[in-house]
Amino acid sequence: MRIGIDARELCGHPTGVGRYLRGLLAEWALDARANQHEFVLYAHEPISVEPDTGRFVTRTVRGSGGTWWEQVRLPAATAGDHLDVFFAPAYSAPLLQRIPTVVTLHDVSFVAHPEWFARREGARRRWLARRSASSASAVITVSEFSRREIRDRCRVAEDHLHVIRSGVTGPAIPTSTPGLSSLSILYVGTVFNRRRVPDLIRAFAPIARAHALAELTIVGDNRTFPHQDLEGIIAHESLGGRVRWTPYVSDEELSALYASARAFAFLSEYEGLGMTPLEAIAAGVPPVLVDTEVARESCEDAALYVPAADVRAATAALNALLFDADRRATLLAAAPRALAKYTWPRAASETLKVLERSV
Repeated sequence: MRIGIDARELCGHPTGVGRYLRGLLAEWALDARANQHEFVLYAHEPISVEPDTGRFVTRTVRGSGGTWWEQVRLPAATAGDHLDVFFAPAYSAPLLQRIPTVVTLHDVSFVAHPEWFARREGARRRWLARRSASSASAVITVSEFSRREIRDRCRVAEDHLHVIRSGVTGPAIPTSTPGLSSLSILYVGTVFNRRRVPDLIRAFAPIARAHALAELTIVGDNRTFPHQDLEGIIAHESLGGRVRWTPYVSDEELSALYASARAFAFLSEYEGLGMTPLEAIAAGVPPVLVDTEVARESCEDAALYVPAADVRAATAALNALLFDADRRATLLAAAPRALAKYTWPRAASETLKVLERSV
């Protein structure tokens, strides 16, 4: 079987969907069943994460990598490649292709909360996601919460929906944890309004004033709408030098940040799954999360939960993770059970089954 894949998210600095696709490809490169198939990766520029060239063919289809590329340039390129099925891992798929398509919808935030998106951007994403889901042979999503959201908000039939949880990169059971001298708090993820990074900065401020060694590192590109001035908020709270914000770090730098952190914070009120809290748990760093249905589904008893927009509660939870050894031990003991649901071999195998059955 010949499987085409939209690999745009592997270009530049892969985050989010790019890391999801990279995890699947890494397993397919090793899997004997996957070796029976040929994979063709399509991107608008050379991809920055080179897969196993013995298993994957890469094709560069020049263009911007935007909607026109996806809907016009990509179908023209795939038309003569004799594909049996096409995998679109990032919310939408080429609508003009005449081959079975499987699309992954990680969440439908643009449907559930249109106020978080510019008008044209939100309308484009809603139209493409709904049309892609309705025309696809199968739709994959990453949590039971997102399955219900897609079913109810996008009117996708139950028999077309498949919940396949992503894997978690990193050690499943931490071998060591930072000592009490580490007062580092970490946030990792694209900065969207729903993730309430300004609340995190404000929650950290009392800790910084009380403890000279406390520090907060924020890793993620600022894509807020309406725009949130993170640097202005940091300055307003007099946290210059105590809060480090960087749009992107390498995998090696990220591993080092997880290794040195004592607490993780991710105050998101809406996610399809939320991978970075799980990565933190795998690295032995317990997280503080907003108490949502999907956060409870994914992290179970391995996290502390606070109400959305409750800055004082977030401060108290972060203090507990930094200084309450018994609370930390309880959370870390719950980590293996929570992480057991998230393995790349299982995710890759189940995704490949869906692709095979869609032909």
